[in-house]
Amino acid sequence: MQYLLGRASWDTDGVRDDLRDYVTTGLGDTDAVLVVDETGDLKKGVCTVGVQRQYTGTAGRVENAQVAVYLTYACERGHAMIDRELYLPKSWTTDPERCTQAGVPDDVEFLTKPGLATGMICRALDAGTPARWVAGDEVYGADPALRTELELRRVGYVLAIGCDRRVPTALGLVRADVLTDGLPKRAWQRLSAGPGAKGQRYYDWALITLNPPAGARRDTTDAGCDTQCWWLLVRRHRHTGELAFYRCYSPEPVPLRELVRVAGRRWTVEESFQAGKGLIGLDEHQVRRWTSWRRWTLFAMLAHALLAVIAANEHTTRPAPAGLIALTCNEICRLFTVLVIAPCRVLACPEARSTWRRRHQHRAHPSHYQRQEAALEWPYRPTAGVLIRARCAACRSAPSARCSSSARSSADRTICTAVGPRRDMTNNVTATP
Repeated sequence: MQYLLGRASWDTDGVRDDLRDYVTTGLGDTDAVLVVDETGDLKKGVCTVGVQRQYTGTAGRVENAQVAVYLTYACERGHAMIDRELYLPKSWTTDPERCTQAGVPDDVEFLTKPGLATGMICRALDAGTPARWVAGDEVYGADPALRTELELRRVGYVLAIGCDRRVPTALGLVRADVLTDGLPKRAWQRLSAGPGAKGQRYYDWALITLNPPAGARRDTTDAGCDTQCWWLLVRRHRHTGELAFYRCYSPEPVPLRELVRVAGRRWTVEESFQAGKGLIGLDEHQVRRWTSWRRWTLFAMLAHALLAVIAANEHTTRPAPAGLIALTCNEICRLFTVLVIAPCRVLACPEARSTWRRRHQHRAHPSHYQRQEAALEWPYRPTAGVLIRARCAACRSAPSARCSSSARSSADRTICTAVGPRRDMTNNVTATP
């Protein structure tokens, strides 16, 4: 393995391009999103390429770590990592002897994390990767060079920014949090950013139109108008009221729901990191040199892409039987391990174990969603096709009737759980389907 990673002669960048083509062929979607984010691996010593004391989200603090930026291709059918670049701090790029010992090529210069992300995005788009959007967190939303490059290529983006970032308005540059202070209640819409492990991820969203940034190139259509749009997208947590801000751009007008969909796709890169480190061993490399690291991460991304494409094809060609969830990357990896890698070590039937696990998850899935639906307030709960009948626990009157019991405080807000009678201890109301 060390020979294959460090000394064998093969085209690492060529295999990376093959990986990208495999993912886009297996998952390809014109509405796909390119998601960028960084992750770190904790290390000991100072000899591993790129290592220094720096902040990493893996530990949540400054640690001796190696940090890399990854590019994930995310669409409706699935998501997989298609590129990566190692972040070399200035302590490395200004020390040629140290770089030579780690095998870093002479033409590698210092680039910020947004600079690495810009290079990977441009490389993917130049190769014809079908994608309309780019998403990223505050590190990338604060970089004007990345935003300008995407605007020149007419690629939309939804990039998170901090609350103290200033955005262009008709009154000049204004802080994002100040701009949202005066929003009326009707400006907020409750939309889902996508399905989560325990239900739809509902947030309140607001959209504010911005002026074009300074130096933006304005193109006109045959009708003589410029269709480019810039917005500030604001997300508000339903319970805590915490705000998050996104700078958005699209070469043509799009509805709020589309921007919310793209913002929700950003979580796919976190899922890719979790699967890559938990299933594939993305962070378990025992290499120190530049080429070895690039090849190890490439092998890990290939394995993850294989699982993602197999899962997507299974969902399309062989839907899950009744009572079972669809095959996931985790389940496919377990089956591959027990059936192919080490079949003689397994005493119990692996397929029976897999079926039991998928049936259990299928039972838990609707329960999570029903619990979330019951927690939503009346104005925002989807009620299509559902008959809601709430009865006061004290006088058994309907919500429309005047309750004579002092124990009943807000029956009009009671939500049916659609799973049988349930006692709401807060409002002293029993909801029945």
